[in-house]
Amino acid sequence: MSSLSTHVLDTAHGCPAAGVAVSLSGTSGQLFSGTTNEDGRCPGMPALDPGTYSLEFRVADYFRGRGVALPDPPFIDVVTIAFGIAEAASHYHVPLLVSPFSYSTYRGS
Repeated sequence: MSSLSTHVLDTAHGCPAAGVAVSLSGTSGQLFSGTTNEDGRCPGMPALDPGTYSLEFRVADYFRGRGVALPDPPFIDVVTIAFGIAEAASHYHVPLLVSPFSYSTYRGS
């Protein structure tokens, strides 16, 4: 099984994004839900077999909570990152860098 971690960085404010709701799903449905901590990390993710998965980040709720005035509807409400795990017994890190109007991701270490 592979380990999984994520990290959300608020590029608009230049800090970790604490309090972002995160959920992990696979082909069998939802596997995990949690909230990022003060470092923007979401501990407690389950170990995963090779396969396809998605992480969902509720970023508009986060920015509203920070007092950011968003349009209605927001340009970016929920960021979904679909990814694959090909290597058993490897670590996969899926960071999200986000602002109210853009986001990026990559496979981290």
